[in-house]
Parts: sequence; C-alpha cells; structure tokens
Amino acid sequence: MFWSKRVCGLSTVARRLCSENHAEGGVRFPSDLATGSSTFNTRDQTRKSFRPNVDPSSTSVLLFPGQGSQFVGMGKKLVASRDALSLYDTASEIVNYDVLKLCLEGPSDELMRTDKCQVATLVTSIAALQSLQESCPQALESCVAAAGFSVGEYAAHVFAGTLSFEDAVELVESRGKEMQEEAEATDSALMTVFLSHSSKLNYAMKSAIEYCKVRKQIEHPVCEIANYLFPDVKVIGGNTEALAFIKTNLKEFGLKRVKFLPVSGAFHTRLMRPAAIRFKDKLLQTEFKRPVVPVHSNVHSGADTDLRSIKKHLISQIYSPVKWEQIMHTVYQRRHDTPFPQSYEVGPGGQLGTILKMVNNKAYQSYQAIEV
Repeated sequence: MFWSKRVCGLSTVARRLCSENHAEGGVRFPSDLATGSSTFNTRDQTRKSFRPNVDPSSTSVLLFPGQGSQFVGMGKKLVASRDALSLYDTASEIVNYDVLKLCLEGPSDELMRTDKCQVATLVTSIAALQSLQESCPQALESCVAAAGFSVGEYAAHVFAGTLSFEDAVELVESRGKEMQEEAEATDSALMTVFLSHSSKLNYAMKSAIEYCKVRKQIEHPVCEIANYLFPDVKVIGGNTEALAFIKTNLKEFGLKRVKFLPVSGAFHTRLMRPAAIRFKDKLLQTEFKRPVVPVHSNVHSGADTDLRSIKKHLISQIYSPVKWEQIMHTVYQRRHDTPFPQSYEVGPGGQLGTILKMVNNKAYQSYQAIEV
C-alpha cells in the first residue's frame, strides 16, 4: 500500500528531533519559548507541545477533521490521482461497500450515518494528505504536530506512522458501528450552545438532569459537555429530553441560543461508554507503532509519548469530551510577535479553520485548507 510504505519517512524535522530526544532518555517537548520568563514557561500549557528550537514559521501543523465535516461530493478534487483512487479502493475492499461512490454521490442520509461517515471522512482526509504531499511536500516534512477532531485523530495517527492506513480503516469502521449501535439504543443528541458572560451552563445541565429524573422518570440521565470548541461555544450531549429542556428554558440560564446537531447520538458523553467497551478488544489487538510526529490527544490536549497511553486515550475518547479548544491553545499559544507555524486542514469541511480563527486569529493567518 503506497501510503503505508511511505508515511513514516515524511516528517524529517520531527523524526530527527524526536530521535534526539529518545536518545536522551524519552521524548521531551522543548518549548520555543525557552528564553525569557521561567514563570511563563511553568504556567503555560504550551509545555505539552513539541516546540523545536527553530523558527516556528519554518514548521507546520496538520489538522484532521472529524464527523460532521463530510459532504456529498467530497473527494471529487482528489481522485485525479491514482494514489488517491488506490486509497478509496483499498478502503472499499475492507468495508465491503464503495467508499468513493458514497463520498461522491451519497445519498446524503447514507453518508450521514455514523457507521459510514467516519470511514468516508478518514479516507478522504488521507487522500487529501496524499494531495498535500504531491503539491507541497515541505508541509509534511516540516510537521512538528498533528491533531484530529474525534475520528480525525485516527487520520493524524496514520500520518504519524502509528497506524497503517488499512488498520485505521478497520478500526474506524468498527468504532463507527459501535457508536451507531449505542446511539440507536438511547434517545440522545448533541446540541451547540452559544454562551455569554452571564451564561450558567453548569446550572443548566444540572437542572436538565434533575428534570429528566423527576419529570421523565429516566433512571440515569446524562447532560454534559461533549466538545470544547472555543470560549463562547460548546457542544453538550445527553438524553434528548435533557437537551430539549435546556432549549425551552435557555433564557433562564443566560444562553444566547442553541442548535441541535444533525447526528444520531450523544457522542463523547458517558452514554457512549458501552460502545467503547465493545470497541476496546479490537483496538488492543491492532498493531501500533511509535509515532514519528507528536499527535495531540482529544482527551487531555497533550501528545502521548507511549503506545499504552495512545491506545488508552483512543478508547476513552469515545465517551470523553473533545478538548479541541485546549489543543488549539497547547499548539498555538505564543508570546507577542512570535511567529506561527504553517497550518493545514487536511480533509473535508474547513470547520477546524473556523475554530482556529476564533481561538487564535493570528495563527489562522498562516492556515489553509486542502480542497477535497
């Protein structure tokens, strides 16, 4: 497989620097802010990120989108490449349906299904990565960090050499099926909430849980944050009745507005724990290799440095909130006038660029999305 054979040689900068750190007794993440105030370095969460002692603008960061970024027609701008076609063909053989046809033609309802869209998004993201390698190899060779939103974390690990493309497709197919099954077992949903300085989101979620217990007789209701996007916007998930209660009473909780998301369940909440338990054995049986590029975990925003932690957090990621806002701070926070790396969103949607702009507009000035 083309990608499987070549991926581990891509990021020469990160590979060399990581190797030097391994030789010194484990991976360290030195900061490019090492000069100056020691107080700043101690407090700042950039200590969780890999910051080599080079001009940051000569490095790159790759971001991989997750579920919700898919759209009918994605992949159209990629399939002129035989290597991209090979990726879709290989994935189709693994999952026993035509992944490329689903991406290009839909139907939309089928592509939206969790058990289908996760595979489609992964394959399209890796095909976009292939396109970026052909058009701008330096972007991959100079990469010092990668991150993926939810299922996008698997694409990041394919890039980093942790997983083969084929194994990632198998894992993501299994992951999507388990999450789809759990979503169908419980009436649950996700909802975006837009906050103001006077919002009482924690109070709203506690009130919704109490409402479900008392009024709806739900034994163990759930209502909690599922995604941290940026300061004034979060995604909450849980029982549909709990989210509907918050929507009905949003003014009481000081919420500006809310919006239900077109997904089938409360992903990244405790309601998905049974799916993670069923998925665990398959993931643990899959071969992982040490990543040559730091991949930031959705669970804690830092980059795991050993395989046991990577596997553990990919399992718990299914029922834990996606800490994307925290990842953006970890990767991009800089002192004034410090240059930013070049950032590439590798996959469909362009939504991660929107979030980056809201979290760090200066970093966004060095961002571009790869057309799919």
